[in-house]
Amino acid sequence: MAELGDSLTERHAMGERQSKFREKYQAEIHPLYSGLLHIGVMYLVGLAMIGWCVSRLEQAGWEWLLIVPVFAFSNLFEWWIHKYVMHRLVDVWALRAIYDRHTRQHHVYFTDNEMTVDSTREFRIIFFPWRALFTFIALGTPFALALGWALNPNAGYILMVTMVGQYLIYETFHYCCHVHDNWFVRHMPFVNTIRRHHTIHHSKGIMMEVNMNLTFPIADWLMGTSDLDRGLLGHLFNGYSMKHVKKDAREKIERFIADEPQAV
Repeated sequence: MAELGDSLTERHAMGERQSKFREKYQAEIHPLYSGLLHIGVMYLVGLAMIGWCVSRLEQAGWEWLLIVPVFAFSNLFEWWIHKYVMHRLVDVWALRAIYDRHTRQHHVYFTDNEMTVDSTREFRIIFFPWRALFTFIALGTPFALALGWALNPNAGYILMVTMVGQYLIYETFHYCCHVHDNWFVRHMPFVNTIRRHHTIHHSKGIMMEVNMNLTFPIADWLMGTSDLDRGLLGHLFNGYSMKHVKKDAREKIERFIADEPQAV
């Protein structure tokens, strides 16, 4: 049986199913698609929204503390939507589309045997479509308006800054999970942690059960869905280490690696 080492760096050959799916997916990407344009518009709109909200603040003080509860809620929401929408088929138009894109496409394109991309055209399978950011902004606006009315306008603007900022962090961390290993992703705190965390999530043996966070694995630690047997600080600063993987999770990962047919 294949055995996991103590580091994320141990890789395995891409399976035949994954290789064929990648070929088919790439062939179906529209010829005019530009990965750089995709992420350029996303970051431009997101940062512009944050900049506009910050420019509207007037002598904000204690309101900045709202970042903490909004961040905590966003982390739990990220965990919830990943576990119960992206990995559970809900037969409603938009929710079904999210499930199909994530479980039936993203998780076939990327497995723990091969997690990386080689070209910017493959950004299409990493980053959400533009409509996702606009949807989050639209969903957050009523809450920002309500908070601005209940407390003051600064509170509403800071809520939007935190929500949009969390979305951009999500997309950035996710990108870091699917690039080739390099100095930055290996040594940058939090990034190296979530890179290992997300790679384990892509193991077909346990992808429905563990590691649902994609930014900071706080909700996974809190809800008991992490593959690690560590405290909160250990989760946040775990890096690439595989030393603390739970026994049952390790066995499931090893079983899948051993059973996965390899490409010739």
